[in-house]
Amino acid sequence: MRPGIHPDYRPIVFRDKSADFAFLTRSTMTSAETIEWEDGNTYPVVDVEVSSASHPFWTGQGRILDTAGRVEKFERRYGKRARPAANPSKES
Repeated sequence: MRPGIHPDYRPIVFRDKSADFAFLTRSTMTSAETIEWEDGNTYPVVDVEVSSASHPFWTGQGRILDTAGRVEKFERRYGKRARPAANPSKES
């Protein structure tokens, strides 16, 4: 690696305030705000809106979409049309 062209890679805390969840990792992000971590050291902190502790997919609160209803609505609107058969051998 060429020296002087890469950002600093350092420990940083990402915090999800909505879920009261934080984790320490390493990143090139910077922040003027700091937090004292469990090990007694002070690290920069970045607040995020969504993390694995608050995302519906990871918490099991996700909704299942009615895709069959959407397909039926599309077919009613545009009618069932036969798809053209794909020609696997192209002639040049």
